[in-house]
Amino acid sequence: MKFGKKEMSAFGLGAIGKDMVYALSASFVMYYYQDILGISAAFVGFILMIARVFDAINDPFMGILVAKTNTKWGRFRPWVLLGTVLNAIVLVWMFNAPHFEGSALKTFFSIIYILWGVTYTMMDIPYWSMIPAVTDNARDRESMSVVGRTCAGVGNALITVGTVIAVAALGGGNERAGFGRFAWIVAIIFVVAEALLFITIKETKSDEKMETVSIREMFASLFHNDQAMITVITIVLINTALYITSNLIIYFFKYDIGGSGWQGTYTLFSSVGGGSQILGMMLVYPLLRKSFGNTQIFKMCLISAITGYALLLAVCLLGFAHSIVILLIPGILVFLSNGILTVLTTVFLSASVDYGEMKTGHREESVIFSMQTFVVKLASGVAVFLTGIGLTLIGLTGNADTEGAVVQQSAGTLMGLRLLMTIIPILGLIAAFFVFKNKFILTDEKAEEIAAELRAKKEGGLNEA
Repeated sequence: MKFGKKEMSAFGLGAIGKDMVYALSASFVMYYYQDILGISAAFVGFILMIARVFDAINDPFMGILVAKTNTKWGRFRPWVLLGTVLNAIVLVWMFNAPHFEGSALKTFFSIIYILWGVTYTMMDIPYWSMIPAVTDNARDRESMSVVGRTCAGVGNALITVGTVIAVAALGGGNERAGFGRFAWIVAIIFVVAEALLFITIKETKSDEKMETVSIREMFASLFHNDQAMITVITIVLINTALYITSNLIIYFFKYDIGGSGWQGTYTLFSSVGGGSQILGMMLVYPLLRKSFGNTQIFKMCLISAITGYALLLAVCLLGFAHSIVILLIPGILVFLSNGILTVLTTVFLSASVDYGEMKTGHREESVIFSMQTFVVKLASGVAVFLTGIGLTLIGLTGNADTEGAVVQQSAGTLMGLRLLMTIIPILGLIAAFFVFKNKFILTDEKAEEIAAELRAKKEGGLNEA
């Protein structure tokens, strides 16, 4: 099957569209419903956690449903298109909430957010699962994975960098109206991107059954593979720390940094942070790799991230937070380290697959990597729950009853916010460091030794045959 630049571009554009939608929901739903609409942060956090955990559990069931699909348009593309349209409708509705109050607003939020998760899964699972069905060329498949992940990062960055400024411009100072109009723009981009993908890319007709993984299989594999278990625990700890920061940082810039230009300062910080993350993955990691092993680099990056958070806390406590130049120093340390940590957790999961095969005789690639998606969503759910509880405990008051003016927070609330966004991530990263240092054994040498032994076994089996 012909698969050229046009098809690759359509696939990449689809990733940009879908991750713009995901980033808008993941980063700004808490802020929209708590700060702007006035629902308690603890309630918002609880619903977000329940929805994310439900979404993670729902993934295998969606995989089974897709596997049983057989239409003239293929197995995957119909779900991508249907899920996109439904998710876009839900997204617009979610950020254009009716003027309900009290329990009516809480009920609306609970239903609409769970619907958002279900409809997003409806298109996300088939989007990634379609790769083997649109080309039988191994190089094309690898390129699609790289292009998809890279373009997903672009979509995420566009939302991270542009949302606050766009909302201010579109709403004319009214954040509620601004979010509503911005959601329409993102939803339209999303639908157009996935429609182009649907039209441009064709699937091969196949009667083969698509491989699906159950929650039971995921956990059974982990219990039999201690190195995969250690990697997954480390991923949960690191991602929980970073998701807490990403949910709280907008409150920090709005209420602690403050001022009429807080949106611009937030955007600058987010832009430099996103750039540092990409720089860490694409430039700094390859440079470090020339001199250090992966486990050494991983521990160095954990220490670097902890140092960055400690510096951020010191900057806040010493009264230097209003200097964006000084504030960027710990920000760069945290985001750059996170970029490298993201790469290495994938590397370690790959090594744990070989380790598991050596230990049990079974190779469970799909099971282990399905667990990665599951635990990232789980970490996100735990993080937003902790964020909601934390915001409630420190007594942060949102802008629900004001007309664009920023509510002044008490000194105690601001101090609590600083501690929430630094101390909890530091504790999570320290825990990750010691779990990894004491339990992870798959150094470069050990991983290569296992891989060589597996190759020798396979060659021996072939020779006997």
